[in-house]
Amino acid sequence: MKTRELGRTGIRVSPYCLGTMMFGQAGNPDADECARIVHRALDAGINFVDTADVYSGSESEVILGKALKGRRDDVVLATKVNGSMGADPNRGGSSRRWIVTEVEHSLRRLGTDHIDLYQVHHPDPLTDVEETLSALTDLVRDGKVRAIGSSNFLASEIVEAQWVAERRGLHRFRTEQPTYSVLNRAVEHEVLPTCQRYGMGVLVWSPLASGMLTGRYRKGMARPDNARMHWVSRHLTDERKLDAVEQLIPVAAEAGLSLTHLAMAFAVAHPGITSAIIGPRTLDHLEDLLAGAATVLDDAVLDRIDRIVPPGTDLGPIDVAYVPPAIARTALRRRPADERAAA
Repeated sequence: MKTRELGRTGIRVSPYCLGTMMFGQAGNPDADECARIVHRALDAGINFVDTADVYSGSESEVILGKALKGRRDDVVLATKVNGSMGADPNRGGSSRRWIVTEVEHSLRRLGTDHIDLYQVHHPDPLTDVEETLSALTDLVRDGKVRAIGSSNFLASEIVEAQWVAERRGLHRFRTEQPTYSVLNRAVEHEVLPTCQRYGMGVLVWSPLASGMLTGRYRKGMARPDNARMHWVSRHLTDERKLDAVEQLIPVAAEAGLSLTHLAMAFAVAHPGITSAIIGPRTLDHLEDLLAGAATVLDDAVLDRIDRIVPPGTDLGPIDVAYVPPAIARTALRRRPADERAAA
């Protein structure tokens, strides 16, 4: 598998990144099979692996750490911090207090003395970004972290973080991890151009739109009654997305591809994207993804995709996607009733 530059870090990574959100109770509790998935991915040329402290309540990091024994030096290892790790309100977020504590936990669970890419999982509106960057800078200087990144940040938040780093002489975010797929292209408006402007690497999550772009969920088909459907039920039953899938399937077929392979090839075709995160739950899922790793879409196919889902279009949010407070909190979108009445 050919490698690409991860922004301006000097690190080269594979265009597919192995994501491990499905390792553990949230997906595949069989640690041995998860280890086989890791080993098969590495053998196939994938050298980039992404996890997070919150995945399966930290079980994912533990499983991955054991799977990487003896092969740690062959891997660009990424994990994330920010998600809530317990009832204590201080066990989460992007404060210095939590970051310097949680990095030690992640290092222990992963069985390593350093993390190649340490990412802030979500923006934290309650913490000054200077506080966050200052803590992360110290981790880089201590050798515990090689590079730092953001995830799910708005373009304005990316710019603010870059400016703060420059003004304060701090290490800057070298990567961003947004959601991106044929069905969710909103980051093409500002996030991807902003990352390109600052020379940031981009690893995208959910390039298969949480399973929607595998072709397993079709318009008019009975909805499977399983845990996954309850987890992302709104997303997988969205009529606009289902309509798009029905139009994309013949495009893939005429190109001699499965919908999965079409979707993955689309995700890594954008010049601003370094790597697309795959999240196989089973070894069979991984084998199918690897089978399409060499797929390259020509302009005619990409043009047809653009006509179905125009550039910059987001057909609807993924249920697990981050929602900024300005959108999620009603109080931030409406003046108080008495003020509205007075106006």
